[in-house]
Amino acid sequence: MKVLVAIKRVVDYNVKVRVKADQTGVDLANVKMAMNPFCEIAVEEAVRLKEKGVVSEIVVVTVGKKDAQEQLRTALALGADRAILVETEVEAQPLAIAKALKAIADKEGAKLVITGKQAIDGDNNQTGQMLAALMGASQGTFASKVEVAGDSVKVTREIDGGLQTVDLKLPAIVTTDLRLNEPRYASLPNIMKAKKKPLDTVTPADLGVDFTPRTKTLKVEPPADRKAGIKVKTVDELVDKLKNEAKVI
Repeated sequence: MKVLVAIKRVVDYNVKVRVKADQTGVDLANVKMAMNPFCEIAVEEAVRLKEKGVVSEIVVVTVGKKDAQEQLRTALALGADRAILVETEVEAQPLAIAKALKAIADKEGAKLVITGKQAIDGDNNQTGQMLAALMGASQGTFASKVEVAGDSVKVTREIDGGLQTVDLKLPAIVTTDLRLNEPRYASLPNIMKAKKKPLDTVTPADLGVDFTPRTKTLKVEPPADRKAGIKVKTVDELVDKLKNEAKVI
């Protein structure tokens, strides 16, 4: 079985994000970029399925600028077999990404598509669900456990108040949650081998997908500074402040 894994290039989670002075977006100049953490989990799960003999080939794909090849090479070093870059200078939004992934999944004949549940930059949590709708495929989102058997996949989902297990027929879309696995580190020999693995570049036009943005960002602002808390000596004082100052009771 062939599995398609979607990844995204984002600002490294250790970096403090800065907003541009004109408030048109996030300042990416000289900023360390990395693979989205949820996407790392998706790659790791695909590699584990291959190690179990369930998956025969892992194809990793991303949408973005040429610089995103760096993250594709990282995925190849972690165990993916091939990589595809959908190169575009246009801001890629969830629906366009989902359409591009569908076109690639159809072309590759992938039975299973694994993505991160969301990216830590846009935080949209939309692409996996949109892809499932476009493909008419079953979906298991927020996965904390994945078991493939024959032509079905059993997914344990993280939901409010507990866990839910769903049994999906292939083809299926799975989006990964934090507790699914712990991604491995790429070894130096595998990093060197990744440089020789195939990495193809296509354009949205090659896939027949229109990447024209459907939404426009008007302004980006940093979150307001949080005020320091206070300590109270008695319950009566706490109630008084909640009632007369905070006005929440």
